[in-house]
Amino acid sequence: MKLAPCTIKAALKFVRAEHRHLPDLQGGLFAVAVRDCAGEMVGVGVCGNPARIWQGEAKIVISRVATNGAENACSMIYGALARAAKALGYAEVWTYTLPDEPGTSLRAAGFIDEGLTRGGEWSRPSRARLAAVRPEPKRRWKRKLAEERP
Repeated sequence: MKLAPCTIKAALKFVRAEHRHLPDLQGGLFAVAVRDCAGEMVGVGVCGNPARIWQGEAKIVISRVATNGAENACSMIYGALARAAKALGYAEVWTYTLPDEPGTSLRAAGFIDEGLTRGGEWSRPSRARLAAVRPEPKRRWKRKLAEERP
């Protein structure tokens, strides 16, 4: 297997076809693919902006990683996206998993388990939003890429 460039459009199509529990994703900033020896796409990862509160603070979120089950593809994707984020000047990269997912690929790619989020909905009386597809708490993972800026 090897890493390959990937457009957001192609990555979103692969995510819709292969992601286990969140196939819908609205855009992204950059993406990467993993291809097998025959050149077939076996996995993708997409980076996007973090929640508005953290935008502009050199943080980025890996919003989706999806594979067809190819061994080690997830670790390759997480590592590649972290290296790309570092090259672009980001200081941290975050991602989230469901609490029952072990995070083996994330640990292999240098991410640290930050614990569970509170979960919940983004909708407020003053700012209505669609109901979350998976509102339960998630496990947050972080990888520091550079020292904090002053």
